[in-house]
Amino acid sequence: MHVTRLDLRQLRRFDEVTLAPGSGLNLITGDNGAGKTSVLEGLHLMAYGRSFRGRVRDGLVRAGHPALEVFVQWQERVPAGPGRVDAGRADAPAAAPRLRKAGLRHSGQGWSGRLDGNAVAHLGELCAALAVVSFDPGSHILVSGGGEPRRRFLDWGLFHVEQDFLGLWRRYSRALRQRNALLKSRASGGQLDAWDHELAEAGEPLTRAREAYLDALAPHYTALLADLVPGVGLGSLRYAPGWRRDEMSLADALLLNRDRDLASGHTSAGPHRADWALAFAGLPGREALSRGQAKLTALAALLAQAEHYAAQRGEWPVVALDDLASELDRSHQRRVLERLLASGAQVFVTGTEAPPALTGWDAGPMHVFHVKHGTVEAGDTAGPAVP
Repeated sequence: MHVTRLDLRQLRRFDEVTLAPGSGLNLITGDNGAGKTSVLEGLHLMAYGRSFRGRVRDGLVRAGHPALEVFVQWQERVPAGPGRVDAGRADAPAAAPRLRKAGLRHSGQGWSGRLDGNAVAHLGELCAALAVVSFDPGSHILVSGGGEPRRRFLDWGLFHVEQDFLGLWRRYSRALRQRNALLKSRASGGQLDAWDHELAEAGEPLTRAREAYLDALAPHYTALLADLVPGVGLGSLRYAPGWRRDEMSLADALLLNRDRDLASGHTSAGPHRADWALAFAGLPGREALSRGQAKLTALAALLAQAEHYAAQRGEWPVVALDDLASELDRSHQRRVLERLLASGAQVFVTGTEAPPALTGWDAGPMHVFHVKHGTVEAGDTAGPAVP
């Protein structure tokens, strides 16, 4: 997957800017506060429906303007034969490139979008089209934060590799909203019975899909953890479904908890309460990780997700690494970039200057952009080495 054009309008400090990224490595530099992270926010917004720094209404729209606009054009490969292929395999079927386009207008309160020239009814349609894996200064919450970012992590991956998951996720989300509304209004048992059934009918397969996806990520994660954070020992991923699944079905859990749910006004059991945990042979738990280890462990999980996507779809997602030099030391920077670029992934890196790992860079061309005073200027494409 290769972004060929990115337009941002009224996004933070930008009035209107256009970038034409290249394949391989794209370096975006600028002073602190210049807006280089906002470039990655635009990509992230199209791929996730939100910024990695929060909701759209929390300052993403430029002051004094009603809405922001993002337009992304990218190329993706369509497998020549049936089924999916392993990215990077020499014997993989040839894939024809396909040009795709998506546009999003978002006010923070409402949105409209188009995909390949057609209006989209659900934001998830845009999010499922463009695959971007982002690592930023807040990514450590994937390891050290609450369960919500970990659930989003699983669901994002499933949106992209399981064709039916988006519909299943919507069905569960709708049933959960309806049940919670009934709980708040202290509805009768008969009304709750219907939505308990619907919630269980969607929640059980959703849970199985998440658990299977986490199992599929495990070998990628274990290999990356051994490379990036060898001191923590062999890692494993453990899924917690959100109810005592080994003892009862979701339908039974909902019925058992009904009185408590009526008292609280919300549903206390189900996939919306699910979580997953990282376990390490060399440490007693994730709380024992240093901040640096938490960052690297989160990065290993994100790159495992990107590798799994590539194995399933036959091409890598776009990878965005914000402020890489402040997040990783030089050795880890180099190791991550070499690994990504050897795979053929398109990579975006931001920094106040070129990260130290790029000194003497000889792993391919580098496309340079500089952000200054609300504009983005393209520099000369660097050769295989950076002075």
